[in-house]
Amino acid sequence: MRLVAVIIFALMTAACDQERDITGSTTSSCPIRNYSYNPRDLNQCVNACRSCDRGTTVTCTTSCTLKGAR
Repeated sequence: MRLVAVIIFALMTAACDQERDITGSTTSSCPIRNYSYNPRDLNQCVNACRSCDRGTTVTCTTSCTLKGAR
């Protein structure tokens, strides 16, 4: 029963987190995005994600792969 209460409390606390998710929330002012790059190229997509979105290699690779980059 305590485990269920702890899990519910953790979920409620996470839902109330006011911190903004920065990955994928960039504006067009990112320098890499102002130059031509191919978002379907995995390396270019990951580099742009890491630089502009301040993501990690793992999250950016996953994001780019889900967007169709190879």
